[in-house]
Amino acid sequence: MGRSDRTTKRKTVSLVLGSGGARGMAHIGVIEYLVERGYDIRCISGASMGALVGGIHATGQLNIFRDWLLALNKADVLRYLDFSFSTTALFRGEKIIEVLRDLIGEHQIEELPIAFTAVASNIERQREVWLEDGSLFEAIRASIAVPTIFMPYEYRGMQLLDGGLLNPVPVAPTLKTATELTVAVNLNGLDGYIPHEVVAAPSVAKVKKQMLANRRRHIARFIDGLQESLKPLGLDVSDWELPMLGEKARPGLGLFELLQNAFETMQNTIAGSQLAAYRPDVLIEIPRRSCRVYEFYRAGEMIDLGYQRAHAAFSRD
Repeated sequence: MGRSDRTTKRKTVSLVLGSGGARGMAHIGVIEYLVERGYDIRCISGASMGALVGGIHATGQLNIFRDWLLALNKADVLRYLDFSFSTTALFRGEKIIEVLRDLIGEHQIEELPIAFTAVASNIERQREVWLEDGSLFEAIRASIAVPTIFMPYEYRGMQLLDGGLLNPVPVAPTLKTATELTVAVNLNGLDGYIPHEVVAAPSVAKVKKQMLANRRRHIARFIDGLQESLKPLGLDVSDWELPMLGEKARPGLGLFELLQNAFETMQNTIAGSQLAAYRPDVLIEIPRRSCRVYEFYRAGEMIDLGYQRAHAAFSRD
């Protein structure tokens, strides 16, 4: 029996939306595919951009957000960023949240019609935090706090950072909701990779143990390297080489891209371990190089790509 024959009989879905900056706009296309095919999304777990898209979908207003994204241009992307001029991060991260709160309205997570979890990272304790109640946009703000890009978010006495640091594809929070199908979207797929079901793990218990050890080692290595890199620089904005307005990139990688590549490499390692330990029924891969993390003005392309990749994943025999 082909994969499409097996999956179309399953109607209730737990949806896992991974982290990956602007590539996360592909999540919208995935959701549109699922809704169009009659799947009932009962539960959503998201990290970073996955938390943003998933949380807004849970309010029932994804179309409003989609239209807003499609209207963005390069100048708009820069206009919605609020420089922090601090030594901890380039942007405060509050302006974009206020814009989205005005667009969507304030919501309490526990009152949403779809069960929702935003995943953030408590770096002081080196553990992930599941945000399942309270203000939706506070939870989203915590989950999108990419290190050195957005300032950490203080939430209930914790200093929280991007959920993708510790769990870029957070399947585990969906396990408490009984559904017939778990669909996960990984935004750090290989170039030209065709979505497929995750291969069997040799030993789930062994992978979980290795995953915890790897997670701490990678996060410590990343933070140590980051601190060393920024110490002599004083976080000079000019050193970040942000090509937001479309200028040609200079030869070699700037600090911004080096840090982003290091962050994504770490995410790839953790995501592989997570997906082996918690195997989704369907894994949709969005190629890592399909879009840079800040190219939010490419919404149309990424939404279409998400739809196409979802279709390929569900059609594959």
